[in-house]
Amino acid sequence: MRSGTLLGIALALTGTFMLVEFAGGILARSLALLADAGHMLTDTAALALAWAATRIAARPADRRRTFGYQRLRVLATFVNGCALLFIVAWIAIEAVQRLLNPLAVNANAILWVGGLGLIVNLVVFALLRRGDSHDMNISAASLHVLGDLLGSVAAVLAGVVILFTGWLPIDPLLSLLVSVLIVRSAWALVQRSAHILMEGSPDWLDVGEVRNSLEKSIPTIRDVHHVHAWLAGPQETLLTMHVAVTAAANHAVVLKDAKALLAERFGITHATIQIEVEDCVDEDCVEKEAVGG
Repeated sequence: MRSGTLLGIALALTGTFMLVEFAGGILARSLALLADAGHMLTDTAALALAWAATRIAARPADRRRTFGYQRLRVLATFVNGCALLFIVAWIAIEAVQRLLNPLAVNANAILWVGGLGLIVNLVVFALLRRGDSHDMNISAASLHVLGDLLGSVAAVLAGVVILFTGWLPIDPLLSLLVSVLIVRSAWALVQRSAHILMEGSPDWLDVGEVRNSLEKSIPTIRDVHHVHAWLAGPQETLLTMHVAVTAAANHAVVLKDAKALLAERFGITHATIQIEVEDCVDEDCVEKEAVGG
């Protein structure tokens, strides 16, 4: 099943249950359920953003977007990750306030609605896990749903404890535990998506290894410099470089061999290579030579 379809189903299920939980909170006069409904509202918005980004990212490249719209998925991941960190911070603050000033809650309502939410979130989470594990957009959406899933588990446990013991602090304590479990993964998503948006090189790619492999494997290459690698989207790696060759080198053969090596050894199929016979004349090349680089 395609990522867009999975996200669409997840969006429909999460949005529907958000309305059910909101209605349950109103009828039961439960602040805890209303707060969780607000959390699910942000998750519904996050899933909607992820779904829209996936749909738009599938558009082909055009004259204004020559690399296509893949970067939208990365942008959606960054926004969702930041939103998740904000939500976790809000839950933590609310939990501390409730520890200091416990509020009476309807344990039966929390138990039943939390149990229904657990079933819905399990279904949605299972659906998203069937998606592309390398797609950051799916990962961000899954993390939002995982937050709801853990929140539902916490709600059920809190409902059981309050129902049988009347101990109110269990609700905010479990909320703090869920926040701690989520924040690390959310921060990792924000870091990874920000790295791509800043045009950082892929984590798995060693630029020095690329340079050395080309210089050692193709005898007519004298030097490789100006190597720049970045990601257009979550997976597609782009690379540019300057290759200095010997005077007798066949440029077409060097280009063909270099592209074949990049594809076979590093999985890079989109590389722009500038072949130079004379020394590099770019300003920064001259500066490096002047300081002995």
